[in-house]
Amino acid sequence: MDKVPMTVRGEEELREEHDRLMKRRPLITKAIAEAREFGDLKENAEYHAAREEQGFCEAQIRDIEYKLSVAQIIDISKIPNRGKVVFGATVTLIDCNTDDEVTYRIVGDDEANIKKNLISVNSPIARGLIGKKEGDDVAISTPSGVREFEVSSVEYA
Repeated sequence: MDKVPMTVRGEEELREEHDRLMKRRPLITKAIAEAREFGDLKENAEYHAAREEQGFCEAQIRDIEYKLSVAQIIDISKIPNRGKVVFGATVTLIDCNTDDEVTYRIVGDDEANIKKNLISVNSPIARGLIGKKEGDDVAISTPSGVREFEVSSVEYA
């Protein structure tokens, strides 16, 4: 089983979600028990809804437990590669054609969320940035073609 990189914050968020779901478990069990008291289970919408919610909750718990079991937690503050783009770094780029500025944080696959500017370490942009330093120019293949960026800053939060 290969380890999957994850930031410290990503692990914290998964553990928080796991705790929330574990607290939800007894409430769902109680809802199932209460729904059973209504009688005929074949036509009992509350019972079926509670059982469906239980299945969904259990699947999420298993998924989170699996992700945590294969996670390799990487604490960026303990990595000595200062100045280079590495996993967990926050990178500000300047588009060489438009002078637009964009900032991305390179995270694990499960943490990626483009709306929050969190990109997967396996994305084409992140792969093109890994190992680069402030001031470096980088050409990255995107679905709309090759784009050139300058690495404006690299931060480790």
